Amino acid sequence: MKIVRELVDRKNSVVLVDHDPRILMDADQLIEIGLGAGKEGGRIVTQGTPLEAEKNPHSLIGPYLSGKESLKVRTRATEENMFENGSVKIKTKPFYTVKALDVSIPKGRMIAVTGVSGSGKTSLVIECLVPALQAVIRGSKLPEHVYSLEAKGIQSVKVIDSKPIGANVRSTVATYDGVFDDLRKLFARTPDAKAKGLKAGDFSYNTGKLRCPVCDGTGIISMDVQFLPDVDTICPSCGGSRYGKEAYDILWKSKEKDSVSVSLLDVLKLTVEEAADLLHEETKIAKQLKILQDLGVSYLTLGEATPALSGGEAQRLKLAYEMETPQQGSVFVFDEPTIGLHPQDVKKLILIFDHLIQLGATVIVIEHDLELVTNCDYIIDMGPWGGTEGGRVVVEGTPEAVAANPESITGRYLKQVLAEDR
Repeated sequence: MKIVRELVDRKNSVVLVDHDPRILMDADQLIEIGLGAGKEGGRIVTQGTPLEAEKNPHSLIGPYLSGKESLKVRTRATEENMFENGSVKIKTKPFYTVKALDVSIPKGRMIAVTGVSGSGKTSLVIECLVPALQAVIRGSKLPEHVYSLEAKGIQSVKVIDSKPIGANVRSTVATYDGVFDDLRKLFARTPDAKAKGLKAGDFSYNTGKLRCPVCDGTGIISMDVQFLPDVDTICPSCGGSRYGKEAYDILWKSKEKDSVSVSLLDVLKLTVEEAADLLHEETKIAKQLKILQDLGVSYLTLGEATPALSGGEAQRLKLAYEMETPQQGSVFVFDEPTIGLHPQDVKKLILIFDHLIQLGATVIVIEHDLELVTNCDYIIDMGPWGGTEGGRVVVEGTPEAVAANPESITGRYLKQVLAEDR
């Protein structure tokens, strides 16, 4: 922010795309777009000073600027019962700029690994802990730089990152979530499908009879342009729907409303929220769509291609399968999951982490966002600085313990957040 102010003082205009209330409060002018995401967004909600945003009843960021809305949303474990579920203990050898480490991680808790950039957070978690856990689970040799690991009861380790979900044009929100399989079965049970002898497999746009014969179910065609890269364009036959004309004739009819009848193509054009409202009487499908709503991606359309999703959307979609299965013995690792998220989305993310913990998981986040960190049960603070001036554990413990440690850089800022929460 000091650099930004120097740019402004030199008569430059600086435009920041950001969600952090501390940065927004320092802005001369704030433009908020919303209200919601997808179809619910796309217009200016408020434009003016941060104080004007605070006073705007329609503003979603305003309550976070004024402090009326808090991100403290979960009850943390006490210091006394922190390790009652056991622990994962790792000892490492010196590597890169990281010193030899001896760390205990409480199981069944939400743990933040903090520290300034270059302090060794990623080295500890991604380069040591994750491959060591994978080795123990497989029964293979520990990584060269890991001295020992105790991980009794750990059966899986899952790194949930914000990398795009592949480049497969056939992958959509519905297929990735798994709800598409049940949608195909639903339409296969309709009288229209039975009259034509169609099965669930026929509704697949990858291999089914109903897929568009021109684009082969991809919704696009590639044009070979000589001396130039291929050009992708929407299929002129199906208009991007991926299906042939016969698919429009297979209709699902609501038992509650006689006037409501839709094709599978119509359903795939709906947002998650719209589909949940339409198909609420189909219990299994409604349950799967409810998970996507809880993950904060209710504005995505079911037929939306997953390679087009943002990093945050991809991250949350990857969690959809995990939300309703027992996670005893699972370790989830998130590398800076709050990047690009609005405070409301951060709040949803914290509740998702808490739900995973209730299912039996251990959740580890590499994080800088102080509000998320204060919701964690346990903190491992690396540093104190980066490079050769860091690489060791400065302090471990509750947020209060870190805030009380004079050597912790994170603690200095954490102390202010904890005071605001009180």
